[in-house]
Parts: sequence; structure tokens; C-alpha cells
Amino acid sequence: MKKHRIFTTSFASVYPHYVQKAEKKGRTKEEVDTIIRWLTGYSQEELQEQLAQKKDFETFFEEAPQLNPNVSKIKGVICGYRVEEIEDELMQKIRYLDKLIDELARGKKMEKILRE
Repeated sequence: MKKHRIFTTSFASVYPHYVQKAEKKGRTKEEVDTIIRWLTGYSQEELQEQLAQKKDFETFFEEAPQLNPNVSKIKGVICGYRVEEIEDELMQKIRYLDKLIDELARGKKMEKILRE
């Protein structure tokens, strides 16, 4: 089966869109980074390294130190799919990130986004 195109897309090429989406709604790059670090377990330095090396989404998530144990609390629809029902593990991780960034852009409080 052919890989979905997003899997081989550079994370660094999509990252500015996450930041732009957040900033358009009055949120910050720091909040975007906090969400990414919460989800993946990367430190800020490791995140910057991933961006500098232009790793694709597949590698970005493969190399993530640890997916947050609370990801199962992320529920809802993103891109027409319920994130909790996506069967492909990598696609689900990507959609988790999309969902969290979407919640940030919609004005949700960070404590709620980070499922604290």
C-alpha cells in the first residue's frame, strides 16, 4: 500500500502553518511549541533540531521521545475524521497534533488543550 503523502512531507514545511494559524487568532509560537512538546516528549532543543534537519512526519514521530500518555483524551473531529477512530497509528498522531493546534486557534485554554 502506498504511503500517504503527509507521511513523507517535511515537518518543518508544515510547522510555519501551525504557527501562522495560531498567531492569526492571537496565540503564540511558544504555545504551539508547548503543544508539540507535550504531545511528543521532545525538549525545545530537540524540537528545534528536528525542524533544522527537516525530518518528515514519519521520522518526526518515530524519533519522538514519548507520546504523551493522555493522548487518549484527545477526541473530536478533524479533517472530517474522528481522531479516536483513525486506524493508522501515524495518521492518528498527525491528526492529534492538528486537533490540538485547531483547539489553540479556537481560543481554548492551554490547560484544557493539554488535558490537565
